[in-house]
Amino acid sequence: QVQLVESGGGSVQPGGSLTLSCVASRSIPSYYTMNWYRQSAGEYRERVATLAIGGSETYADSVEGRFTISRDDSKNTLYLQMNDLKPEDTGVYFCKVETRFGPYWGQGTQVTVSS
Repeated sequence: QVQLVESGGGSVQPGGSLTLSCVASRSIPSYYTMNWYRQSAGEYRERVATLAIGGSETYADSVEGRFTISRDDSKNTLYLQMNDLKPEDTGVYFCKVETRFGPYWGQGTQVTVSS
């Protein structure tokens, strides 16, 4: 079992940047896929970024070129660097780890983009 704790959310103006962190309670094998999702009010939770085996990165079209997913295994931490933020990026951001025992989710961190 693994616990995930997100942080780094907050309020920012359009065009601003934030870096989200997701700290795991134990080391995560590199072959486990790690993801960032977000959920806006009244919307389904959507995947925004994935970091898969071999370092393969994939992004939702809406964030491609603006968001970067990365990990630091020495700190058991997954990151999401978000640049050029837009109001439509507002939502609760969750990290998810896909393990052979099933998926694990964090509790989420709120990101609000507003002028």
